[in-house]
Amino acid sequence: MSGQVARQARSATQPPMQVGVLGFGGLGQAAARMLVPKQEMMWIAAADQKGYAYTGSGLNWDECVAAYQKGSLGYLEPSGTLSNSSIQDLIQQAGQVEGYFLALPNLPNTFMAEVARQFIQSGWRGVLVDAIKRTSAVEQLLHLSDDLQAAGITYLTGCGATPGLLTAAAAIAAQSYAEIHQVKITFGVGIANWEAYRATIREDIAHLPGYDTESAHQMTDAEVEALLDQTHGLLTLENMEHADDIMLELAGICSRDRVTVGGVVDTRNPKKPLSTNVKITGRTFEGKISTHTFTLGDETSMAANVCGPAFGYLKAGISLHRRGIHGLFTAAEVMPQFVR
Repeated sequence: MSGQVARQARSATQPPMQVGVLGFGGLGQAAARMLVPKQEMMWIAAADQKGYAYTGSGLNWDECVAAYQKGSLGYLEPSGTLSNSSIQDLIQQAGQVEGYFLALPNLPNTFMAEVARQFIQSGWRGVLVDAIKRTSAVEQLLHLSDDLQAAGITYLTGCGATPGLLTAAAAIAAQSYAEIHQVKITFGVGIANWEAYRATIREDIAHLPGYDTESAHQMTDAEVEALLDQTHGLLTLENMEHADDIMLELAGICSRDRVTVGGVVDTRNPKKPLSTNVKITGRTFEGKISTHTFTLGDETSMAANVCGPAFGYLKAGISLHRRGIHGLFTAAEVMPQFVR
């Protein structure tokens, strides 16, 4: 039996990985919906600000969305629990969860590191994956690397679209070159209604001139609406503080000052305002200057390009964890594994 056939046979007989989603806004709901047809992962746990839902037999997406629309997953019968410390309580209740996708807003900018500390202090052992954006947020997690390793947690950070999918593509494309001169990431995002992704839009606003994470976090929905009215629903972002730079630097690809990220978000139209791509320019060993370009299909949504890689990295993280490999990794260090 070949190695590949043997792996497929083992996969067919292994029980599905039991996973959870923290955060149940637009991204969290899309992530959970993506899990519904998967055979290799079972969605058994989820949390929002006011409660959580957990059942070892698997959660129903439609029922969870209906409960959330009432105010919280905690209203789900009989699997929901209302709680003001939902993440902490869920960790304690759902010990069989092997890994979580942290579909959480990183507002304030310290939030993801605070969540990581909750897991470290809880005694839970497993895999965490985030789709964090800011360089400074990843730097905070780097300070927790030893603590994560000691706690038996395998944490993969920056595993969305950018950072994530496009960062990994840059790391692979870089192999053609002896020296990398520039990595330029340009993204286009189209969503029909900004309210479906409130936290994500606030994180984007925080990158605009005159705003920061704190001021964006404090904005009311009415203030966000007023800003979007001024910009006709478009957010144009340049030279963003994006963790693709530190991730590629840590991977030894290039210094962070050679990485730039920017793009356009249309909050009123599901069609992308421009194609998302990464361009990697470098010098080959023969002395030639060239550019690789990796472009995402315009039909793929932000949710597809964020959640798909996140679960691919979650599967890879679970594989590492089962082999006793713990600590902090980035999307530029580990190859995601496709979740069937």
